[in-house]
Amino acid sequence: MPTSRLLPAILGLAALYALTLATPPAAAAEVKLEADLGQSVLGTRSSDRIYLRLSLKTLAAGPSERRASINTALVIDRSGSMQGERIAAAKEGARVALDRLSADDIVSLIAYNHEVDVLEPAARLGAAKQSLARAIDRLRADGTTALYAGVEEGGRQVKEFLSDTKVNRVILLSDGLANVGPSSPRELAELGRELAGKGISVTTIGLGLEYNEDLMQRLAASSDGNHVFVERPSDLAEIFDREFGDALSVSARDIEIIIECRAGFKPRRVLGRDSEISGQRITLKMNQLQAANERYVVVELEPPKGASAGEAEVAEIGVEYLDLDSGARTKTKANVRARFSDDEKEAQASLNKPVLSQVTEQLATEATEKAVELRDKGDVAGARRMLEDNAAYLERQKLSLGTGLKAAPPASVEALDKLERQSREAANNLDGEGWDKTRKSMRYDQHKSKTQQSY
Repeated sequence: MPTSRLLPAILGLAALYALTLATPPAAAAEVKLEADLGQSVLGTRSSDRIYLRLSLKTLAAGPSERRASINTALVIDRSGSMQGERIAAAKEGARVALDRLSADDIVSLIAYNHEVDVLEPAARLGAAKQSLARAIDRLRADGTTALYAGVEEGGRQVKEFLSDTKVNRVILLSDGLANVGPSSPRELAELGRELAGKGISVTTIGLGLEYNEDLMQRLAASSDGNHVFVERPSDLAEIFDREFGDALSVSARDIEIIIECRAGFKPRRVLGRDSEISGQRITLKMNQLQAANERYVVVELEPPKGASAGEAEVAEIGVEYLDLDSGARTKTKANVRARFSDDEKEAQASLNKPVLSQVTEQLATEATEKAVELRDKGDVAGARRMLEDNAAYLERQKLSLGTGLKAAPPASVEALDKLERQSREAANNLDGEGWDKTRKSMRYDQHKSKTQQSY
């Protein structure tokens, strides 16, 4: 869809807001489900697509509450390009990781160049911390890059202590291209999906300007993991610290969402996330949910044509997940209804600005992905135009949704403002050598927006 049509003010889209009837969670449940649409009223004569926003939140964990155990593999690129400051920073980051964990957490250390070495097999940190520290100290950089095999071995080590009630995670650090073994984004994404099927997420940390950001981002996305672009080696210790802060805060995992759309409401797509649409049913999964963090999903629906004024049921949403605190699988539901009206002004007056701000974020992120595609094809002018139009769209939406009655919260307005600034900055950095950095930054920002990554 052209930018001019993709990015109109959402005020012109007949998105709905719903009366949400959520089933109270069981006593052990930690996840709060909210299901809302962009307006409370839909015009009977409108044929525009509508947007359903699902939000999942967990209660903030108190300082005395038990956290889930961590089962992690540190997979570190030690190919020749990592020599010097980079391998030194990687070693410091690994030491930070060890300091973040407790004696009962499971850790393994894998290093790879053209070969893969298990420097320390999976074991309780309490029994292996000294040997892990010595193995980190011995890390040296040389050779080429068997990235696929390194991640595969990391997954194998995590599987040794795989548990539904643990946070199972592979953390990959690389500064280069995969050039030994499978090396395409498609092949690495398939490996990510395979690990996700076992309950293992993959965090990918790309260092410098030489790594393949498409490969690293797709590997993370396919396993519902984090992805980070780190330009300076000196930032690695902070990134490892934040990554393990993220892992330590996971309170629910193995989350399955099923959306049953009612007659007349046709599911078209889920923005920014992999999903399966079969008839009226949408199925999607998340690997994990952190305490005190919101993750949301935006679904595009086509409303029924020629609807009569009155109430209508839109969808039923069911969420099932594993509560890591109780160890029990838990379910929660929400039913979404809307009202049709012949009065178009009534429909326009019923906008849900907080929901529309998150819809805006996903549509704007989609536009930046299309800008990258244009730039990759050599259409620099088209990419710049796309990004400039996107920034203008975000500016309009920020002003419209962030003011007036029932305005979007400041955090949502700030997110739109940040996306606007990123689009303008990217539009001015599409030429020459600067494109490598711009592209990596854009892929990182896109991943964060689509998955609501916490850092």
